[in-house]
Amino acid sequence: MNRVHYQVNGMQNENFKNQIKNALDKIEGVQMVNVDLRRGSVEVGYNKPADENEIKECIEKTGCTIE
Repeated sequence: MNRVHYQVNGMQNENFKNQIKNALDKIEGVQMVNVDLRRGSVEVGYNKPADENEIKECIEKTGCTIE
């Protein structure tokens, strides 16, 4: 399993956390999502057909920005 970790700006509350997690869970190949509001980080474990670009775009579509 591949893993990617992002520092994310704009996650202000539990609502954003759930929105990001739910969006990432819909990507085929995503196995694990860990969203840490306090640290402002998102860690994703994935296999093909998911890829880093698809995961990054998914996070950004929720209205957050990746550092």
